[in-house]
Amino acid sequence: MKAVILAGGRGTRLAEETGVRPKPMVEIGGKPILWHIMRLYAHYGIKDFIVATGYKGWIIKEYFANFFLHNNDYEIDIKTGQRQLLNEGSIDWRVAVIDTGVNTNTAGRVLRLRRWLAGSPFMLTYGDGVADVDIAALVAFHQGHDRIATVTAVRPPARFGALELNGAEVVRFLEKPQTETGWINGGFFVLDPTFFDYLDNVDPDDDTQSLERTVLERVGADQQLMAFTHEGFWHPMDTLRDREILEGLWASQRAPWAVWE
Repeated sequence: MKAVILAGGRGTRLAEETGVRPKPMVEIGGKPILWHIMRLYAHYGIKDFIVATGYKGWIIKEYFANFFLHNNDYEIDIKTGQRQLLNEGSIDWRVAVIDTGVNTNTAGRVLRLRRWLAGSPFMLTYGDGVADVDIAALVAFHQGHDRIATVTAVRPPARFGALELNGAEVVRFLEKPQTETGWINGGFFVLDPTFFDYLDNVDPDDDTQSLERTVLERVGADQQLMAFTHEGFWHPMDTLRDREILEGLWASQRAPWAVWE
């Protein structure tokens, strides 16, 4: 099964970082958030990726073109240019990096990948959020029903700290907890090939056609969309504050999404 990662948006709310690179290349712990997402999938045996690029996509292409050098130690003979590998990397992914258009919206990006995905179920997520989703359980859930699409439903992180009170006494203080009410789209989809039937009327050059509003609303209206509920950690990287939260978790060695550690 292939995993598609949407990595083409402009990330305007994180302009402090995305002025010089696409948001999926913004780093946590010295590695792009894209790498963290892929490590989660790879931990569950899904190592065949399609990265759908757009805005500053050449930076993502360069990263994977030189991934071996970025992630391994080597000795080089400057005179001859010969390299000798000093360690053996453990990452054995296959990665297709495909330009899906600078101004293309999410529905068009998926449509432009059809030729590489036709015939088999595939996974899909966004390139700007991390979670400790059990990918194996997600796939099993999808295979256990007869609908064409599964979305992972998550609890959003609270934007403010939570106080649990007993009268005027604070009995519990939680800094930015996951909310205990309501579910939102957390990405981490599993989609059957017939999902593309819902993209037949999508114009990939129309930058207003989002996957969520243009396609998933219709899939849900046809009762073809199921939700895999994830009560664990999920956090987007929409703002500089989000990046700082994720960086702090990684630096403290308490990153919940690092299930491969």
